[in-house]
Amino acid sequence: MGRPRLIILVRHGESESNCDKSINRYVPNHKVPLTVRGHEQAAGAGKRLREVLLPGENVLIYTSPYRRTRETTQEIVSQLDGVDYRVYEEPRLREQDFGNFQFDEAEMARIWKERARYGHFFYRIPNGESAADVYDRCAGFNETLFRQFSSDRFAKVLVLVTHGLMTRVFLMKWYRWTVERFESLKNVNYCEFVVMERQENGKYLLKNKMRTWNDPLPDPIITSTTTSPGTDGNSIEEKQNQIRNLYEQVRKQEEQREATEPVPLMQEIEEHALNEYDMASSGRFDGGHAFDSDVEDVLDDAGEAAENGICLLKTSRASTATTETEVTP
Repeated sequence: MGRPRLIILVRHGESESNCDKSINRYVPNHKVPLTVRGHEQAAGAGKRLREVLLPGENVLIYTSPYRRTRETTQEIVSQLDGVDYRVYEEPRLREQDFGNFQFDEAEMARIWKERARYGHFFYRIPNGESAADVYDRCAGFNETLFRQFSSDRFAKVLVLVTHGLMTRVFLMKWYRWTVERFESLKNVNYCEFVVMERQENGKYLLKNKMRTWNDPLPDPIITSTTTSPGTDGNSIEEKQNQIRNLYEQVRKQEEQREATEPVPLMQEIEEHALNEYDMASSGRFDGGHAFDSDVEDVLDDAGEAAENGICLLKTSRASTATTETEVTP
C-alpha cells in the first residue's frame, strides 16, 4: 500500500477575523483573508515543512477552500522550490459553519455561552453546523484517503491545510476518540504542525501531545516574566493570566463545592466568562494573540473553564499520553 510516511495537519495562519470579529458582520467567513502576521506564520510553516522532508520525497497537499487556508497554502508552497508537490482543494476540510453574517454581537455572545453549557460537540450553531456535523463529512474524507492509500504512487508526505476544529475532529475520527476526549482538547495554534508518523505495522503514531483542560497550570513566576512564542509582551501575558486565574477559580470552587454543601456559583462564573466576551468585542484588551491563538479561542478558554472545566475536574486527572496509536479502521 502507498500510505504516506507522514500526515501533517496545519491550521491556517492568523486571519483578519481572528483579530477583529466585527469583520464577520460584512465579510463572508470563507472570504476572510490572512493578516500580515498570518502570511509570515504560513511562510514559516513552509520552511518547517521543507526541513522535515527526506531527499526525493514528494508532497500532496489538500487545502480547505476558504481564503485564509488557500493563502496559507500559497505561502507554504512558496518555500518548496525544487520539491515535487501537488495541491488540491477539498471542501470537506472547510471550517465549521457558524451561519451567515454575524450581525448581533449580543446574540453571538449568547450562542457561545449556550454552546459551553450544552457541549461543543453536539451544539449546532443556528443556521450552521455542530462539531458532530463536521465529524460526518470528515468521516467521508477519511474514507477517500483510505481508498487513495491503496495506490503505491501515493505521495510520501500528506499535508492537510485546514482549521482548528477540523484538526481536532480529524484526529477524533482517526483515533476513535470519545466525545469527552474531543471536548477536553484545546485548539491548536496558528500554523502549528500536528504530525502523524507511519510505523512499521502501517499504523500512525501521533507525535504531538495535544493540550487539554487537564494540563497543569504553568508556573506563575515563569508566566509573569517570559513571553510565549509569537506573543507581543506584558499586556498579552496579563490576558493569559486572567484566563488561567479563571480556570484556577473554577477548580478551587469545585473543590469547595465537593467539601461543603452545594453553592450556586455557576451563574457568577458564567457571567465572568460572558464579560470576557464583552471585553473582547469592545476591543478593551489585546486578546488576539493570547496563547498565540485567536480571540474566539480566548473566549472558549473562558467559557470552557466556566462550564466544561468543572465537568473535567470530576473525571480522572491522569496526564494525557504523549503519543496516540491509530486504531484499526
